[in-house]
Amino acid sequence: MLQKLEFIKERWQEVERELSSPDVMGDMKRYAQLNKEYKDLSRIVEEYHIYSNIVSNIETNKSLLSTEKDDEMREMIKIDLDELLEQQEIIENKIRLMLIPQDPEDSKHAIVEIRGGTGGDEAALFAGDLYRMYTRYCERRGWKMEVVDVTEGSAGGYKEVVFNVLADDSYGQLKYESGVHRVQRVPDTETQGRVHTSAASVVVLPEADEFDVQISMNDVRKDLFCSSGPGGQSVNTTYSAVRLTHLPTGIVAQCQDQKSQLKNFDKAFGVLRSRVYELELAKKLEEESKKRKTMVATGDRSAKVRTYNYPQGRVTEHRIGLTIYNLPNVMNGDIQEIIDQLQLAENAEKMKEGTVA
Repeated sequence: MLQKLEFIKERWQEVERELSSPDVMGDMKRYAQLNKEYKDLSRIVEEYHIYSNIVSNIETNKSLLSTEKDDEMREMIKIDLDELLEQQEIIENKIRLMLIPQDPEDSKHAIVEIRGGTGGDEAALFAGDLYRMYTRYCERRGWKMEVVDVTEGSAGGYKEVVFNVLADDSYGQLKYESGVHRVQRVPDTETQGRVHTSAASVVVLPEADEFDVQISMNDVRKDLFCSSGPGGQSVNTTYSAVRLTHLPTGIVAQCQDQKSQLKNFDKAFGVLRSRVYELELAKKLEEESKKRKTMVATGDRSAKVRTYNYPQGRVTEHRIGLTIYNLPNVMNGDIQEIIDQLQLAENAEKMKEGTVA
């Protein structure tokens, strides 16, 4: 491990030198890539310094133990050595996790799309519940959210809601939420008290920037229409809502959240760019899944990932067989435990495959 860490430190020093190079500073794309790599390597190098210091102290104590004759001193050295060996094991496990190759998209902001699925009005209500759950989760994390587009359900909730999470590493946390979420409960419209099953789909995309994908406006059709929903006098009178269609792929993105047509265009274009970028990521995920079958991050939107059972007050995460009997708290945004367990399962899977030496 020390040899691998020494190599990482050398790369860190090399990146540090490159960042101060005039050629790199003049190339914003290259500079952004190197700056991201430098920050990622810095975390590992910091732990490496701690680890190498512990290893050095262990060697010193072993050397002292081999020469020391005084029993009291030998006992003190042994106690110190045992503590150091325990610290070594802890930090080695920590570093092994850090050495697992990270998805380069994980550090990006997230775009979250929630759509009501089977179940009619109840599905739209459930989509609204999921939106509230993610809103509360983002509040707990101190993350800023920004609504892009909303289509309300006839009985409440949302047929569709799209929002940005403007926080570093938010995609790396929320990407596990992609898939079909199922709810089992008695709908408000049910007079017989029967439990119904409804579903909503969640899609989480990494926010693509201009360096990730280039889109020519010659390939984009722009349509303007009147906003709908709350918003004052401009609603249904001003053509401020924007719908963008990427002609080569047929991908559509729209935004009507802002009164300004320009602001709506910027938001819609950001979503469009991320959806086009996701096409390339989907190809990459498909290639990777042929090499290894992961139980967690398959990227399959049609997969049923989680069930929320109201009569029993439980949440079941199907990918890892996790069941939590704390439904009210989960629906109030307490989903970090589920995300942590999914991350742990994926990391364990990678380590089992020998990704980390």
